[in-house]
Amino acid sequence: MGNVAEMRVIEGGKQEPQEVSAEQLRILEALLFAAEAPLDEKTLASRLPAGIDVKPLLTQLQHDYASRGVNLVKVAGKWTMRTASDLAWLLTKESVVTRKLSRAAIETLAIVAYHQPVTRAEVEEIRGVSTSKGTLDVLLETGWIRLRGRRKAPGRPVTYGTNEAFLSHFGLEALTDLPGLDELKGAGLVDPSLPAEFSVPVPSDDPALRDDEDPLEPGDLDLGLVPRSEEIGEDSAAEPEDKSGE
Repeated sequence: MGNVAEMRVIEGGKQEPQEVSAEQLRILEALLFAAEAPLDEKTLASRLPAGIDVKPLLTQLQHDYASRGVNLVKVAGKWTMRTASDLAWLLTKESVVTRKLSRAAIETLAIVAYHQPVTRAEVEEIRGVSTSKGTLDVLLETGWIRLRGRRKAPGRPVTYGTNEAFLSHFGLEALTDLPGLDELKGAGLVDPSLPAEFSVPVPSDDPALRDDEDPLEPGDLDLGLVPRSEEIGEDSAAEPEDKSGE
């Protein structure tokens, strides 16, 4: 680019040449690269010599960067430098984020694993506290539990069961490999002074619906994937009741 670049702009329906100074382009380029956020034209113009029309400069700079790895783009009425869209895949970094499950989620997962098929109300009855819908959504998102069907009962509540991802994550060949009562006591996970009649249910791997279940209906698979903002509105009343660590 020389010291002066010439471009044509349309004013009043006819084309007139307007000189674009290379020094002005350098100033504008520096401002855009140094900015922490997109800048509007008024802000950019205020940093240039008085009387300079910033629009032709932006047009020229946008043209100059069109074929480069970084482009000048306009976002929400402001200007900023962005990586060329066709090169975004080179800069994409995928990472695994480990999230620790809350106590409520762990308890709910254990209940679903041992008592499936089980409804949310049944999970709450076993835990003794209300279960936030968000707790079940987290487990659905991990792929460890799934929607099985609907209980043949008033309200036809959804029933939950574990998924293959649950077995894979915990290294189980089948649900029957889950620890029994004696193993749980030996690991210190169960109070040894439990009543003599207390027992741990034997979970079943059978994917077939039981006599008290109906098949899922269209749209049921989306029940656990509502936007987080809606979850907060629906579950805010139930959340305080859950005192178990969620």
